[in-house]
Amino acid sequence: MSRTFPRLFPRARPARHSGAGRRRVPGPAEAAHRVAHAQRLDPAARTLAGVVQRRVGTGTRADVLHGVWLGQPVHPALTGLPMGFWTSATVLDFVPGSARAARALIALGLAGSVPAAAAGLADWSALHREQQRVGLAHGAANAGAWALFAGSLLARATGREAGGRALALGGLATLTAGAYLGRHLAFPLGAGASHAESVSHLAPLGWHDLCRIYDLPDGRVTRRQLGYLSLAVVRQGSDVLVLADRCAHLGGPLHQGTLGEAGGAPCLTCPWHGSTYRLTDGAVVHGPATARQPAFDSRIAEGGIVQVRPAHPGA
Repeated sequence: MSRTFPRLFPRARPARHSGAGRRRVPGPAEAAHRVAHAQRLDPAARTLAGVVQRRVGTGTRADVLHGVWLGQPVHPALTGLPMGFWTSATVLDFVPGSARAARALIALGLAGSVPAAAAGLADWSALHREQQRVGLAHGAANAGAWALFAGSLLARATGREAGGRALALGGLATLTAGAYLGRHLAFPLGAGASHAESVSHLAPLGWHDLCRIYDLPDGRVTRRQLGYLSLAVVRQGSDVLVLADRCAHLGGPLHQGTLGEAGGAPCLTCPWHGSTYRLTDGAVVHGPATARQPAFDSRIAEGGIVQVRPAHPGA
């Protein structure tokens, strides 16, 4: 006798294709990924980066633009002003009697975008190639938004209010695209974030044996391993100065860097983009880095063993 059981899993039906061969429009993340791998942007990026580096230099002006004084990149903080002004102006275009306020906000946004762009260019010139490609598209979108809002202000000044409102809407849309690329640059691509390895979890464990002091060459930078952490170690006579090896800016190898001095204190300069850190506490002396480099306390134990532990700034 045959039995019929209900089908637990229905048969898969073939998908219906409404348009064979239709090209799929990439989503925002995929589009940004394609920009990051668009090698055709490299010639323009190299040329512009060279111009920016020559104009900005590596001294106080560069440190101010990078945000060394703030302890974090200054560009993201500055971008909030023009974005807020322009967004508010576009909203006020839908409020009767707000034409004068909208014009004032657009003008403030145009002025506020200048220092934001200067800081952004300084940071962008010290990024890796893929980051620079996305940054180039980000800057182009923001420049387009600036031009549209400038055109909007000009149109309003000549009595073409409707045209001014339309240009402002276009400027806001372009600004939104540029802001997305900026967030992609900051988060998925890690521009502006600290790339130094976290060492704070080692603090409760106290002192760690590193090596014998006489295994360290005097007056040179060497690399030593502390578990999975790579350290840049400098011996100066009987003193041992230790920083995390991965540069906080973009992860460069500090053990390949250059020793120097600033204000009488020994410093170490990253070989990739020139970020300079004070060896005694990891403080940033010169950018483009803005985050403090993790530093270690050291002592010489019995038998000439160098012991280290994470330093606590200000302790």
